Amino acid sequence: MAGLVVCTLAWAGNALVARASAGMLPPVGLSFWRWVTAMCLLLPFTARGLWRYRDVLLTHWKQIAVLAAASITSYNTLLYVAAQSTTAINITLVNTGLPVSAFIWTLILLHQLPTRATLLGTLLSFIGLLVILTTGDPSRLLALQFNPGDLIMVIAVLTWGLYSVLLRRWPMPLPGLIQLAAMLICGVPLLFPFYLWEYSQLGAMPFSWHAAGAIAYTAVMASLVAYLAWNNGVKVLGPATASLFSYLMPVFAALLGVILLGESLHWYHLVGGALTFAGLVLATREGRRT
Repeated sequence: MAGLVVCTLAWAGNALVARASAGMLPPVGLSFWRWVTAMCLLLPFTARGLWRYRDVLLTHWKQIAVLAAASITSYNTLLYVAAQSTTAINITLVNTGLPVSAFIWTLILLHQLPTRATLLGTLLSFIGLLVILTTGDPSRLLALQFNPGDLIMVIAVLTWGLYSVLLRRWPMPLPGLIQLAAMLICGVPLLFPFYLWEYSQLGAMPFSWHAAGAIAYTAVMASLVAYLAWNNGVKVLGPATASLFSYLMPVFAALLGVILLGESLHWYHLVGGALTFAGLVLATREGRRT
């Protein structure tokens, strides 16, 4: 559970980076250089392990390639693209569909139904999320507007839900670092053609402190730290329960806004955060039993 909390905190920071970089950094370029940097940081520590587990990697290379395509290549690239044409609150709202996506893929691929405790925890967390998104005023839901960027986020959420369920369906006898390194080796080349296309349209990634900071944070925290924590959480709790932690992202985004951007902390942040966390505790307790 603690690892998934760290994961969602890192991804809340990733959402802030995406918002801050919209219109300044090319989205596919940010995703590509993020993963290239993460791969360069990880490979020196995993090269021997990759060689040691080469037989396992060769046996499961198709599964690793599919997992890499769904996660390394697709999800965050789509999120960065969506951030170019939609609002931060819409990205957060659409991203809360991850539990629904995970439930659907779990039913289709694993033939499992969520327990009552998981459903109750989901409902409680969702209520807490709505309290934050609406600032305690339900009428604000009627004022939300959607655009093509939101559709891109829907595709991203469906892709991440598929990745999470396949991660559970295809268990591999690999240490977490080795599996992540193998996914990077597959995922970066798959992303490269899209980077070349964007380069031909928008030009190169700007050489600036802003770009360097964005790539450094997303490569270390939102990639290496978050992915290792997420993959372990899926193995322990299952994809449906682990996906509920996506509800913490707007909670952490609000807190980071207070700390980093000087925004105000209001009662609805506290109430919504408490309800969200209570729902997660309820759902994860049941997840451990199953």
